[in-house]
Amino acid sequence: MPIAEVNGIRMRYEQWGVGAAPVLFIHGLGSCADDWFMQLPAFAADYRCVAVDLRGHGLSDKPAGDYNVALFATDVAHLLTALGLAPAHIVGLSLGGMVAQQLGIAHPHTVRSLSLLNTLPGVWPPTREFVRIGVTRLATGRSPSMDVVARNVALSLFPDKKSEMLRRITEQRIMANDPAAYRRATLAVARFRPGAALRKIACPVLIVAGDCDRVVPAEYQARLRAALPHARFVTVCGGGHACNVDYADEVNAAIMKFLAEQEPAARAAVRLESV
Repeated sequence: MPIAEVNGIRMRYEQWGVGAAPVLFIHGLGSCADDWFMQLPAFAADYRCVAVDLRGHGLSDKPAGDYNVALFATDVAHLLTALGLAPAHIVGLSLGGMVAQQLGIAHPHTVRSLSLLNTLPGVWPPTREFVRIGVTRLATGRSPSMDVVARNVALSLFPDKKSEMLRRITEQRIMANDPAAYRRATLAVARFRPGAALRKIACPVLIVAGDCDRVVPAEYQARLRAALPHARFVTVCGGGHACNVDYADEVNAAIMKFLAEQEPAARAAVRLESV
């Protein structure tokens, strides 16, 4: 379990792969680097993959004080520099997608491309459903247990009976969060308002959205596409918020195709495999 000391914290990360081009994976709210167990083996043959635990998550430090997306992005930028990986392709899910956007805005020298999965360009103005979800999660910071939120989050990610095992694993992962750190991270999501700054993002961008996402409403996906008009957009039919897990083949294919277009060596490998 590698740990890097960056930006005043100890940050856990995992490395996979033998390729030259780096790809950094950033998880969603309340999760960790383990989000990417369906991606790391698939990408490892062609890329040098790194998955991180954001501040307040997983095995990274959980210091007191305010969290915000800019702080998360600065942590990640410092990690990329410390590991000699900048610039890297960034893949972010939900909160991780917000961090990826902020990297593109504030740390463009660390970014080759952005792949934004089931994310949004800030919650304001919020939809009624998003307000309900946010209030419930913020209340968690005042509770000694993550049990209720863990059950609700796991059910929203994997509602089908056939996904019971994934739901249980997710519930256990969310329950392991420190409630106060989870609340601080939830507030970071609520306060993220990049607005017109998104127009500063000059690198190639891919937006991937599950059309059955029960966490990020379609309205937010539409806002993201409007804010990044040069981005490519891919819909994962039937995919929910965690479609990187239960629709991994479709998600991996979309991101790999996009990355191959940015990397000549990987593009050549894709051509050889198709012969």
